[in-house]
Amino acid sequence: MKRDYTYSDFNTLCACQALRKSARTVTRRYNAALKPVGLNIGQFTTLASLLRPDSVPISVLAEQLGMDRTTLTRDLKPLERRGLVVSLSDAEDARQRNITISDRGRELMKRAAPLWEIAQEKTKKNISDEQWTDFRAELTKLTH
Repeated sequence: MKRDYTYSDFNTLCACQALRKSARTVTRRYNAALKPVGLNIGQFTTLASLLRPDSVPISVLAEQLGMDRTTLTRDLKPLERRGLVVSLSDAEDARQRNITISDRGRELMKRAAPLWEIAQEKTKKNISDEQWTDFRAELTKLTH
């Protein structure tokens, strides 16, 4: 049986609508916190994902970030222009590009991390530590 939905139905029932609204609000909070170092939260999470000893193939990084490779490649360009990341040819397969964070990128992350922590604490302020842990676990389940 078809149902005639109303705004109220979608506003109260749609998981995607609620997640997108929350995501926009939280994104604004993190972006505002990171503004003094010239990063947005997408750039910050990309750089944070590169805080590892070795370079990583773009396809692997994209999967870890939940992005498609083309979008990640586009998002990496401003970080490359700023000298925060370096794109390298893979030693075994020149068609594959590997990404690594530069020394300049690591230094910027040292300045950005405390700003991220402020936004993180503001985001967590109305949720207990246990609820936060459960919330993160439930979000992870939604990605599978």
